[in-house]
Amino acid sequence: MNKLKVNTGNLEANSGLLKPKQHFVILDGLRGVAALAVVIFHFAEWVHPPDSGKIFIGHGFLAVDFFFCLSGFVIGYAYDDRIGKMGVKEFFKSRLIRLHPLVILGSVLGLLAFLFDPFAAPSEAYTAGGLFLLFLCSALLIPYPVMEERAFNLFGLNAPSWSLFWEYVANIVYALVLYRLSRRSLVVLTALAAITLCFVSYRAGNLLGGWAGENFLDGGARIAYSFSAGLLIYRSNWIIKNNLGFIGLAVLLSLAFVMPHFDGWNWVTEALVVLFYFPLLVALGAGSSLSPGVKKLCVFSGNISYPLYMTHYAVIWIFGNYFTSQKPGTNELFLIVSIGTLLLVGFAYLVMVVYDVPVRRYLSSKRHQK
Repeated sequence: MNKLKVNTGNLEANSGLLKPKQHFVILDGLRGVAALAVVIFHFAEWVHPPDSGKIFIGHGFLAVDFFFCLSGFVIGYAYDDRIGKMGVKEFFKSRLIRLHPLVILGSVLGLLAFLFDPFAAPSEAYTAGGLFLLFLCSALLIPYPVMEERAFNLFGLNAPSWSLFWEYVANIVYALVLYRLSRRSLVVLTALAAITLCFVSYRAGNLLGGWAGENFLDGGARIAYSFSAGLLIYRSNWIIKNNLGFIGLAVLLSLAFVMPHFDGWNWVTEALVVLFYFPLLVALGAGSSLSPGVKKLCVFSGNISYPLYMTHYAVIWIFGNYFTSQKPGTNELFLIVSIGTLLLVGFAYLVMVVYDVPVRRYLSSKRHQK
């Protein structure tokens, strides 16, 4: 496999079987591009429904499918050759340390935004006990779609956590089943998942589901294919050497999010993007050369991707209540969304430096002391 020279500052472990491998820096950077697309899409969908064709980034939600495909590739690369020795328990510890601190912080921010939103008073329908239960389920990633005013999101306090729920499910299935599968068996599983994904896309008319109680299982179909496809790319060594670099691949990735809306055919175009285009981009990203001039940008993009994804939605709820109550004009909206996105990126960096990295470092140190 073609391995890139990358930053080895992974905090999951520091020695022996738990020593982190190198990163694919361009893939990390593309994760940041996808996270940024999600933020902009979430702002935009308050202005126009996602299926209206009026949002310039109307397919931004497909970034989650790219995350899932990327995750399958990275998990296979990082753990296929050592999970058998390190054990399932240590694998789960690694994933919890990597993912869960921001799940908790996202829940805290969501609760604060709900209580202190200047454009909407907290609903009297929720008692202190009810709010505590909402927070507890959010912090523990237990789906609890009870907030009618928030479209019965699986996680009303922090909507993006739905994809983390499925990420955890995929990690569990990987540790118990997938890492033992032969490549041939994985091909069969991926093919079956592809058929399921196409059915889900056809039935719903798009691949937007997975985030609410009524479309809960759509999320399972989305990660079943994309995670398996990413894992298959790694195990098959489908690495395509190229000179596109981070900028070129970032443009190609962005095209998937801003492609036109096709009335009656979105279920086909979105399925094709997820089935073929995203796996192709992962294979290209793993094999592309990295220009020294953009390495810092690429590393920064990758570093803030997860904090940005998990902390932005508290602000999105406030923006949504502002938009519906104040009815701002187009120029004002453009200014708010532009400045808001930049501030969220800055906040994500602050969260990474002040909270995420120190907490993971502390948890890792405690883990190695045992």
